[in-house]
Amino acid sequence: MEFEDQLSHIFPEANAIPEAFRLPAEMHQREYLAGGEMKPWNGDVHTVLSPICIQTPEGLQRKVIGSYPLCGQDEAMSALDDAEKAYNNGRGEWPTMSVAERIGRVEKFTGKMIEKKDEVVKLIMWEIGKSYADSVKEFDRTVEYIHATIDALKELDRKSSGFEQEQGIIGQIRRSPLGVVLCMGPFNYPLNETFTTLIPALIMGNTLLFKPPKHGTLLHYPLLEAFRTCFPKGVVNTIYGRGNVIIQPLMESGRINVLTLIGSSKVANQLKKMHPKVNRLRAILGLDAKNAAIITEKADIDLAVQECVLGSLSFNGQRCTAIKIIFVHRKVADQFLTKLSAAIEKLPFGMPWEKGVALTPLPEPQKPAYLQQVIEDAVQHGAKIVNKHGGATNESFVYPAVLYPVNSQMKLYSEEQFGPVIPVLPFDDIETPIEYLIESSHGQQVSLFSNNAAELASLIDPLVNQVSRVNINCQCQRGPDIFPFTGRKDSAEATLSVFDALRAFSIRSVVATKQTEQNKALINKIVSDQTSNFLSTKYIF
Repeated sequence: MEFEDQLSHIFPEANAIPEAFRLPAEMHQREYLAGGEMKPWNGDVHTVLSPICIQTPEGLQRKVIGSYPLCGQDEAMSALDDAEKAYNNGRGEWPTMSVAERIGRVEKFTGKMIEKKDEVVKLIMWEIGKSYADSVKEFDRTVEYIHATIDALKELDRKSSGFEQEQGIIGQIRRSPLGVVLCMGPFNYPLNETFTTLIPALIMGNTLLFKPPKHGTLLHYPLLEAFRTCFPKGVVNTIYGRGNVIIQPLMESGRINVLTLIGSSKVANQLKKMHPKVNRLRAILGLDAKNAAIITEKADIDLAVQECVLGSLSFNGQRCTAIKIIFVHRKVADQFLTKLSAAIEKLPFGMPWEKGVALTPLPEPQKPAYLQQVIEDAVQHGAKIVNKHGGATNESFVYPAVLYPVNSQMKLYSEEQFGPVIPVLPFDDIETPIEYLIESSHGQQVSLFSNNAAELASLIDPLVNQVSRVNINCQCQRGPDIFPFTGRKDSAEATLSVFDALRAFSIRSVVATKQTEQNKALINKIVSDQTSNFLSTKYIF
């Protein structure tokens, strides 16, 4: 089939959708979890439209998946009351529970979550247009992350189960929770990225206000009953509604102890400024990125193309870790562009359930128009669309566009496009990409492509002080989850990894006493009678 025909017929008729990938029915959520109850909702709702369009006699129409509550300020503040009551100034059942018991509750939740796998995976696919294979991968990776978090907490607790003796003082150092956490995840990894903050915050003894992402809300609905039955009342509370309606009063209350957001730095800055007690607010943020690839004259071009295609177009480039700008040495630029264009042309595009599909529709309704704007802006300032069919659009689908040569006058030079548009810049002097990274407001990652050890060494040393991860001859990425995931400048605050996240959502607390016979006897009595969950030598296997 010719490209034009394939693009114009990319969306199916309803009866052409394979039975195995259809949603059983529209999901109209009319309840939310707060205070340990599934509370009914009879107010306004938001209709969820899939990025997948359906051919109808009236033309293409986005498929209606369902709807969810648009709660207001009263419901949000009531949920905050529930979270505070459950925490009870650190005296609640959950924050005082033993580590072993909290682990047991999370393990129980994980088992119930796995029972909902098929339903959640289909909702990921339909809500955000992620391929079915990648939706399955996201679910499985999330489960693996929970298991890894449990193992990491066991190890952390084992190391804390003894007593320190120093300068006549006996002490036990453990980690304790911070309080009420406001958790907001992103649409591009609505399950995995959300749970990489939600699970460590939860397992460390905090209570939660959880606002699902705007795109990727319904997929959490099947999990609410598991949250309700596995954790004490008020420990997990879901809030729904417009951010400017429900989030502002929560932050302005000063009663949020931890803000965790994976989203834009602009939103994060606004939210932090709303909090009246900024020194009491801990922020754990994964924000914008404009990750660069630098391809030197001494690079393996075939390898660079392979990794740059993966890095810039996996899930249509909708990843904070995506390669969003490419610097290539002028001497190899033509060769690189020719091979990059050929590699893109081989990528299958279509519906998320199609086997091997690499390019799928975009979930944000305004994204296709925005991408056309940045493409037109680049062309007006001297760039050309290098690859065949670059930027071709049909409703929510946009075919990848490679723009070259990009310069500092173009929006694509500094704006994070978060979509399938690849800006490429030539350079003659390696200082050009280095200066770009120095001047950039972002500092998450960079990918270096070279087969010369001396050249790589000369780049690694300055760039590790500009970004948080330097990738050699491979794409930018988050994993493996035991590696620290963070960023400099406006790209992140705090560090997320399996180990770091546990520390981010807790604080070191010490119980100490002078080393006298009477005090030693008291400590031994508490430990032997097992009357304290904190002061304990229990060893978790």
